[in-house]
Amino acid sequence: MAAFAAVGYAKFSGNVGVCMATSGPGAIHLLNGLYDAKLDHAPIVAIVGQTARSAMGGSYQQEAGLQALFKDVASEYLVEVNVPEQLPNALDRAIRTAQSSRCPTALIIPAELQEEPYEAPKHASKQVPSNPPGTSWPAPVPPERDLDAAAEVLNAGEKVAVLVGQGARGAAEEVRQLAEVTSAGVAKALLGKDVLSDELPYVTGAIGLLDTRPSYELMRDCDTLLIVGSNFPYSQFLPISARPAPCRSTWTGGSSGCAIRPRSTSSATPPPPCARCCRSSRANRTGPGAKRSKRTSPPGGTPSSGKSRWTPTR
Repeated sequence: MAAFAAVGYAKFSGNVGVCMATSGPGAIHLLNGLYDAKLDHAPIVAIVGQTARSAMGGSYQQEAGLQALFKDVASEYLVEVNVPEQLPNALDRAIRTAQSSRCPTALIIPAELQEEPYEAPKHASKQVPSNPPGTSWPAPVPPERDLDAAAEVLNAGEKVAVLVGQGARGAAEEVRQLAEVTSAGVAKALLGKDVLSDELPYVTGAIGLLDTRPSYELMRDCDTLLIVGSNFPYSQFLPISARPAPCRSTWTGGSSGCAIRPRSTSSATPPPPCARCCRSSRANRTGPGAKRSKRTSPPGGTPSSGKSRWTPTR
């Protein structure tokens, strides 16, 4: 339960969640929650105990191979602390790695070390200091040519759909403006349910294993799909990829995506560049001169001939 509580806090606060457990069975009980964090990109630091070092390898009480057990779920950062001077740097790196990679990390602290007095690392060889708290995060923006390509795809679409995930939380207003300008319907991945209210007329609700009928029909009937802040893996719920579209993207069939991390399209928080581009004045395709069309069809339906175009603001 400690791991699930930490994961819930991390998912909906955006901060790092921390959970602790004793050695052996206590540490093993954290695994379910940590895998939930890994798959949903939640930053978690797990601090677990271990049998005293003098007893390791002797089949002592609650001894378990924690390095082997945690090496998959905490693959980004997993370390065993062996001296007090090691703890500040190990904990600092565990927190920063969890924040930057949106993943679980783990520290293993043997039982007898937990009882030793703290000693700060010295200014000496093989002593690694930690850094003061705080980090300045970058705000990447994709090249103009990629923004223009995405705008062309959206402008060419007759039935535009938008899929938002947790990475779109910081760009909810921009997603709302985009949906209104393009007459698009908006479906939500489960982790993005709080991005936009279900009471908005163009929001169709959840998509996927627990989807709604309007979301299913939106994906079935659209010819253009913009994914913002989600690496949604259930391709059977997305438009058929055989539909032609001049698009360079993770998905074919008229979808557009710009990713912060090439290995997972738009799954990170803060919002990915494809959401951030709407916020940038130089890349805003819904500039002050854009005319908003009046919705004359249901979300995802064929818009009126007066549909607004996205035009770059130079």
